Amino acid sequence: MATVKINGMRCAHCSGSVTKALEGIDGISNVKVDLEKGEATYAENRAVPLTSIKEAISKIGFEVAD
Repeated sequence: MATVKINGMRCAHCSGSVTKALEGIDGISNVKVDLEKGEATYAENRAVPLTSIKEAISKIGFEVAD
């Protein structure tokens, strides 16, 4: 499992949007979003570049924290 911090998530809709965006990336599955921690965990079926994850998250209005 991999984890990424995401800024700006506050509600169930945010969680659903992030889940859908990450699961839309080829190679990512089993996404779980923790709003309290402000992070998402996921399984990688193959190596996924962080740039692909950042791009998918920014397209829906959030930001991956460094």
